[in-house]
Amino acid sequence: MPRINVNDVEREVSASPDTPLLYVLRNELDVMTPKFGCGLAQCGACSVLLDGEEVRACVTPIEAVAGKAVTTVDGLPARWAKQRGLSPAQAAGKLHPVQQAWIEEQVPQCGICQFGMMIKITELLEQNAKPSDADIKEALTTSGPSPHLCRCGSYAAILEGAQRAAKLMAQGGEA
Repeated sequence: MPRINVNDVEREVSASPDTPLLYVLRNELDVMTPKFGCGLAQCGACSVLLDGEEVRACVTPIEAVAGKAVTTVDGLPARWAKQRGLSPAQAAGKLHPVQQAWIEEQVPQCGICQFGMMIKITELLEQNAKPSDADIKEALTTSGPSPHLCRCGSYAAILEGAQRAAKLMAQGGEA
């Protein structure tokens, strides 16, 4: 049986190696934050980090993630704690700055696209600590396989959330 590392936990799965990661995450491992949006890697709702790089889980077979770290929004707090060198006790109950910013800015409307947006913004902020609005727009529209789509049109709030997340990360995650 294939084994995959999801949010720092090695998991054995029963799916065939060509099964898309999204279906394994949601149907077999009960990880519900990556959403099914289009099934064609054209909307970004299913985005996860694979060794720190955004991929679209709906078209990524599980055989492609063997030996790599898959991080979903659920795993962002542990990822942040690890990057900051926090002990489990220090990290308990803390959110990743991107998650915290999304809450503070009240970014989500329907919620379908938000987890993918958060993954993409996390990737961006790990590479560029002080992105401009143009950098954020580029990350969400031209740096991946296709633009991240928000059917509710909360793009202004997403920009505000990304900028707040950058400030939180610069402050070590504290408001």
